[in-house]
Amino acid sequence: MESTDVLIIGGSYAGLSAALTLARSLRQVLVIDAGQPCNRQTPHSHNFITHDGTPPALIADRAREQVLAYPTVSFVHDFATEAARINSGFVVTTQSGRQYKARKVLLATGVVDQLPVIDGLAECWGISALHCPYCHGYEVAGQRIGVLANGDLAVEMVRLIQQWSKQVTLFTNGPATFSQEQKTLFQQLNVPVAESPVLAVVHQEGQVQHLQLADGSAQAVDALFVRPVVAHRNPLAEQLGCESNDMKLIQANEFGQTNVPGLYVAGDNSFPLRAVSVAVANGMKAGSFVNRELIEEDLIERLGAD
Repeated sequence: MESTDVLIIGGSYAGLSAALTLARSLRQVLVIDAGQPCNRQTPHSHNFITHDGTPPALIADRAREQVLAYPTVSFVHDFATEAARINSGFVVTTQSGRQYKARKVLLATGVVDQLPVIDGLAECWGISALHCPYCHGYEVAGQRIGVLANGDLAVEMVRLIQQWSKQVTLFTNGPATFSQEQKTLFQQLNVPVAESPVLAVVHQEGQVQHLQLADGSAQAVDALFVRPVVAHRNPLAEQLGCESNDMKLIQANEFGQTNVPGLYVAGDNSFPLRAVSVAVANGMKAGSFVNRELIEEDLIERLGAD
């Protein structure tokens, strides 16, 4: 069984950032990554200083190259399926059947976006079907924007999106569930509400052209904002006893510490603001506190031995 100081599950932006911090702290680090980031269809990353407009895959490739320049870091292309606590840390088992032992584990596993089941929506996801106006709003500013949501979430999204465009149409994908006050808000903002179910997102190579509705109409839009339901990519957090918050994200403090001793998290699995820049920052903070905890343990052992 291979042993290391820190085992990082997930080698995207948060995981790579944590790996870099730990490598520069002279720690032995093993990163297990299955190569399935949630933004793999997204052509460009934005709102990340020095990387604005860069393809996210290119950012990850360059980061991986820089991290692997440190001799204490290694990568394994695999999928972690099981995790357990042991007296001296953790044991993680992968899909290939290999096992790894580590003093600390950092879960940078991201999330899986569970989109509404609408023909064509998945093909547009990250290209013209978008989740974050801070990441993609500038590129579609002033254009015809659709919002696919209902209830209080729809109100929140419309209030946000109208900053980037005054041509906003709300698609509730079924009967609307709004209070009279909310309906009045949409009228004041000149946001039409289409309640007919959405049958298809008609697109060309991921670029939405229009929405086909059950009432037979076709609603032209240039971009569609959607807030998907998120799920965890693997069961490790649950297996290890992590607590979750109201958003079904892993509960952790500002530095990624969970309720499980020695277990840290970073990135989309534990923070609602999903952006590459945020994931990088969270990874750095978590990595530094993992190292801090290791230092304390090492000092106790060393001074106790002396």
